[in-house]
Amino acid sequence: MALTSATRPRSTRGQPQGQVQRQVLSNGDVSLSILNLGCITQDWQVPLGRRHVPVVLGYQNPQDYLNNPCYLGAIVGRVANRISRASFDLGGQHYRLPANDGTNCLHGGLKGIGARLWDISADGNRVVQLTLTSEDGDQGFPGRVQFEVTISLEGHTVTYDMRARVDRPTPINLAQHSYYNLMGSGAVSEHILQLPARQISVTDCAQAATGETREVTGSRFDFTQAQALAKADPKAKGYDHNYILPPEAAFAAKVTAPNGLRLLLETDQPCLQVYTATHLQKCHVPLPGQVHHRYGGLCLEAQGYPNAPNLSSAPSILATPERPYHHQQRVTICAS
Repeated sequence: MALTSATRPRSTRGQPQGQVQRQVLSNGDVSLSILNLGCITQDWQVPLGRRHVPVVLGYQNPQDYLNNPCYLGAIVGRVANRISRASFDLGGQHYRLPANDGTNCLHGGLKGIGARLWDISADGNRVVQLTLTSEDGDQGFPGRVQFEVTISLEGHTVTYDMRARVDRPTPINLAQHSYYNLMGSGAVSEHILQLPARQISVTDCAQAATGETREVTGSRFDFTQAQALAKADPKAKGYDHNYILPPEAAFAAKVTAPNGLRLLLETDQPCLQVYTATHLQKCHVPLPGQVHHRYGGLCLEAQGYPNAPNLSSAPSILATPERPYHHQQRVTICAS
């Protein structure tokens, strides 16, 4: 375990001020690097034979995450995914949000919690706790919110425990946004994906969920039987789609790479956004051996229903003082 002041950001307008700190968790041969900037998972090293594989995409320099347009490794929010027309109504009031994805508000806005410096503390060498207070009106959202994220490493499993306490009703929907590549580099096209979901959310021309659903059976979106991404998507159109998980599902996603590494994602959330890095491009110097490009990583973003504040048909994502927000997911990566 090591807590280091990795960088001191330059005084640049619009950027968070203070020290970017890195917490390195370790358990046997597995190590995990967490930044206090956006609760970012910068690096995750998993043993395979005589070497270690970096199984998430990352940048070498923590300061580079001050400009992180693809949200590498961050916990995004207050509300993950897209809020259509960057606005919603709640309690008889209309709330305007920053439009940072065409006409939509994406992942909480231009300066969402994934771009903030959190308070960070360690509990031994396997657990890190991060806290952040978001004031009423932050990015246009109502209510004061106290966020707490606990990230723990136990064997080959990383658990993200995300909580939020609010002083009034307000939408909360967090998502962990790592780009997984179990080969450590190259494309993820030959990764084999299995999902229990039989429905995806229908989206409008701006990619915001409409509240309608579509059956995946027999389409390129059907991963109920494990298959390689390249086989399901031979034209490499890519995926950026929300899958609706069955309530009885024992897991949210399983992934197997050609090198034998396997990923198992478990969550208590009802949805999973699957994104194959359609817009990923080189932005900063990546971790050694990595090249950041389209189809270079696979995001598996467990979350509540997207665009729920604008959809009467969607299950609510409102947190209240009586019903605080809680989201837990576990990701296990190990050799088969």
